Amino acid sequence: MTRYLVGRIAEMLVVLLLMSAVVFALIGLMPGDPVDLMISGDPKMTTEDAARLRALYGLDRPIWDRYLSWLGAALGGDLGYSRSFTQPVLEVLLPRLGDTLLLMGLALLISAAIALPAGMFAARRPRSAADYGVNLLCFAGISVPPFWLALLLIILFAVLLGWLPASGVGDGVLERARHLVMPLAVLVLTNVGHYTRFVRAATIEVLRQDHIRTARAKGLSERDVIRRHALRGALAPTLTVLALSFGGLFSGALITETMFARPGMGKSIYDAIMGNDYNLALVGLLLATAATLVGSLLADLGYAWLDPRVRLGTGT
Repeated sequence: MTRYLVGRIAEMLVVLLLMSAVVFALIGLMPGDPVDLMISGDPKMTTEDAARLRALYGLDRPIWDRYLSWLGAALGGDLGYSRSFTQPVLEVLLPRLGDTLLLMGLALLISAAIALPAGMFAARRPRSAADYGVNLLCFAGISVPPFWLALLLIILFAVLLGWLPASGVGDGVLERARHLVMPLAVLVLTNVGHYTRFVRAATIEVLRQDHIRTARAKGLSERDVIRRHALRGALAPTLTVLALSFGGLFSGALITETMFARPGMGKSIYDAIMGNDYNLALVGLLLATAATLVGSLLADLGYAWLDPRVRLGTGT
């Protein structure tokens, strides 16, 4: 296990290194730079002033030279400053990272808590009215655009009823909880259908296996068959999907965060790219990549825990 973990961590570091080079190159090749924005905001700035600023920020150097300078500073713990916020990148991202982890973590837990029983309930009754009803609700959730659902919730609960705040984060535990309700509802309703259908498919596949037939032949009740035999087999592939989807949720809640004006990672990365805030965009995308890699590692560990036949690092 130790050798496997060391190998996976080494692979993750290599992926992050390659990702940093690719993202740095893509951002550096985008049209315009921070100095262009300064020029547009100050018509009195001369060409000589712009040249001096580009030299000061290192924008007149080749892109590979700038990347090596950034990498050397990053390895020393200096991830640079955010041009938009005039603060160190970590001071800008860490509060937003905490807000996103809270929102995404709760959305993932609630979605899984709904999807597991709903998917197994439908799988036990394939092609029945209950199965068709669960599938219909899943398709409805998958098909609803997040921005449209967010607008409906804002109009209903914030404008018409006045029960919940329409935007922001809030201060204090109670206010933060009230501000979480609608964005959390949007993420859960738009993702739970996908997870439920996957749980249903995985459970149906497990229920067709020989050891399930053997358990039924021994006289076990259907409840014991599901709880003692089918559940563990269905959880293994489902855990993989949930863990891998965490990285996508981590940076993919841009629409939800924008609709509810939450200062999360998705919105911060988007604003940084649009504002040519190189350091903020680069570090934000690397954090999203790291979240995906950690999710993949946790999925493998969970798979080995659920299925004793799996031996990590042995190719089995």
